[in-house]
Amino acid sequence: MIMNVDLVLNGGAQPLKKARDGDAGYDLASTTAVKLEPLSRGVVQTGIRLAMPEGVCALVLPRSGLALKHGVTVMNSPGLIDSGYRGEIKVVLFNSDKDNAFVVEAGDRIAQLVFVSYPEVYFKVVDTLEASERGEGGFGHSGVRETSSSK
Repeated sequence: MIMNVDLVLNGGAQPLKKARDGDAGYDLASTTAVKLEPLSRGVVQTGIRLAMPEGVCALVLPRSGLALKHGVTVMNSPGLIDSGYRGEIKVVLFNSDKDNAFVVEAGDRIAQLVFVSYPEVYFKVVDTLEASERGEGGFGHSGVRETSSSK
């Protein structure tokens, strides 16, 4: 699927690009330096504004390398950007390291942006729901690992 998205770059913003062909996520980079003290969060500017077609949203997701190497993640992951939003994309980063600060420099790749199509949903109020194999099984209902009796 190919989609046209209008893109405005402000404050030294870098164009959205993928690390490799076939990747789902487009790299978001910082336009400013931000110091994240241990166990703190901060807003990082990207200088990116965009216009997506209706029926499409963008999700701001963490970068796995930042999470593994530095304990830095996107606080409200995934961050949701609706098609009608025209402001700058800003990323709330959280430094989960209890001992070390983390410094974001201008130009650092800080998150990923993934575009998602979604359906228009119409709800119908009913008295009961159709049964399913899972039923009402909630958190942890399927266990941690496969057991020999479930193979």
